[in-house]
Amino acid sequence: MASTGPNTSLNSSLDTSGKQPAAMLIERDIAIVMDDGVVLRADVFRPNDSQQYPVLLSHGPYAKGLAFQDGYPSAWQKMITSHPDVACGSSNLHQNWEVVDPEKWVPDGYVCVRIDSRGCGRSPGFIDHFSPRETQDFYQCIEWAGVQPWSSGKVGLSGVSYYGINQWQVASLNPPHLAAMCIWEGAADWYRDMTHHGGILSTFWANWYDMQVNTVQYGLGERGPRSRADGSLVCGDETLSDAELAKNRGDFGDTILAHPLDDDYHRARSAAWDKITVPFLSAANWGGQGLHTRGNFEGMMRAASRQKWLEAHGLEHWTHFYTDYGVALQKRFFAHFLKGEQNGWDREPPVQLQVRHVDRFERRAEKSWPIDRTSWTKLHLDPVGQSLRNNESGVERTVSFDASGNGLTFLSEPLETATEITGPLAAKLSVSSSTEDADIFLVLRVFTADMREVTFAGAIDPHTPVAQGWLRASQRALDPALTIPYRPYHLHTARESLVPGEPVELEIELWPTSIVVPAGCRIGLSVRGNDYVFAESTGLKLSNFKNELRGCGPFLHNDPRDRPAAVFGGSTTLHFGPGYPAYVLLPVIKEPA
Repeated sequence: MASTGPNTSLNSSLDTSGKQPAAMLIERDIAIVMDDGVVLRADVFRPNDSQQYPVLLSHGPYAKGLAFQDGYPSAWQKMITSHPDVACGSSNLHQNWEVVDPEKWVPDGYVCVRIDSRGCGRSPGFIDHFSPRETQDFYQCIEWAGVQPWSSGKVGLSGVSYYGINQWQVASLNPPHLAAMCIWEGAADWYRDMTHHGGILSTFWANWYDMQVNTVQYGLGERGPRSRADGSLVCGDETLSDAELAKNRGDFGDTILAHPLDDDYHRARSAAWDKITVPFLSAANWGGQGLHTRGNFEGMMRAASRQKWLEAHGLEHWTHFYTDYGVALQKRFFAHFLKGEQNGWDREPPVQLQVRHVDRFERRAEKSWPIDRTSWTKLHLDPVGQSLRNNESGVERTVSFDASGNGLTFLSEPLETATEITGPLAAKLSVSSSTEDADIFLVLRVFTADMREVTFAGAIDPHTPVAQGWLRASQRALDPALTIPYRPYHLHTARESLVPGEPVELEIELWPTSIVVPAGCRIGLSVRGNDYVFAESTGLKLSNFKNELRGCGPFLHNDPRDRPAAVFGGSTTLHFGPGYPAYVLLPVIKEPA
């Protein structure tokens, strides 16, 4: 690996108090040569002196020269309007999507390195997201940064979503200079977290590829955007034809579709939990259903690291990474592991939660995940009146619904007292289908006394339900070594078709959540054959997504090639009575002793 030829400039930035100017040296387009000769381009933001500092590094596809404000204007405007602290203390000239603002980190004694991944931004090459080749590139970039003259030799990884997902992957390779990482809402299992929820294809990645990657592919040149910081072409100096661009990328959506089971393709792009030993802070989002939740909790439970912390919050998935709350949390963590500061971080409780209420969040520390005082509580589905009860009804009955319709919703009685539900969830149902298969979509919901649904600002969608889970009935086989009552773990390595009309038992994982349900409200569980819909029309869109936000954000399961109507548009039947379990398992939190 080698580096060559940066473009250098000096920038006057503010320290974290916003009072004293500090010189920040910016070196742009440093070349980092990979072992196969491909050159990746990096921007380095560092203090203007000859000392050595720890490195905060990010490596990803969103173009290091594209300002947050230009690439994601609706998200940026929403964030700074609701959280003005994000924009304070910085010129915001170097704000970039899902990575740290160097003006808030360099004055504290960090070098911030941003690298365009292969084929994206100003780095040439063939785009192959989350592939072993891309992970090896990331490894080599970490090792390059660890030996630069301005580096202390300690490299930390930081970033949101994509820049969190690939941290799990590269940490599985244990780069020697990797000293700590903060995974902010980063999924980890390419199959279960990202491409196939319960075995059902997510159409998110195909649309994401069109909206957020093709738009910043290397070779767009003059047809692409320019950097507001220095006027350079964000997507490289050469301008390629459409045909040339197409040769440098695959068809991401079709590649995923071609791998419907958890095979070598998926496993090569997933975390290897037993190999991850680096200290980390895993920051999850309660409202990240469909991408930004499961991996953070799974990492806390399964990674081999002995020094690991879990934080969980709400709101949009990019927001708290940039707020004063999130920056302060990250700085304490990195100061301890990258600078050796004895700031008490090592004595912090391993779990730090922002427990969600209907109208606020309440910060609370815990000793374990799941919370050790959890009262695992079954609410049984009762076909009589479609209710949720503490006890099984014993009534033998079947209830059917059109798999292409809104399904069935089972409701509890109004709660007598406020009840906290925080943790992973699961359900067990007895199901048959009129066809050879059925897709089950579960939605945990809360309703007010007058039956208005309570939704929340999710990672993407402003009307997100409490929790969701999915399962394709033909992929119901469990991994006995990894299955826990509150977190069923499915193999997804083969299909076992249903016999029409013959019931099978399904154990279904619902992703972790947190909600304090007020007294007088009802808990609901919807059993559907398609995606949750808050409203048929909301008129809400974000600039980086194709679809209207109707409750699930962009995390939909509507590709007819994966869900042909002849199979998944039939009639689904729930079975009740002796020998036919039907319940949802809730993590009810008891008051501390």
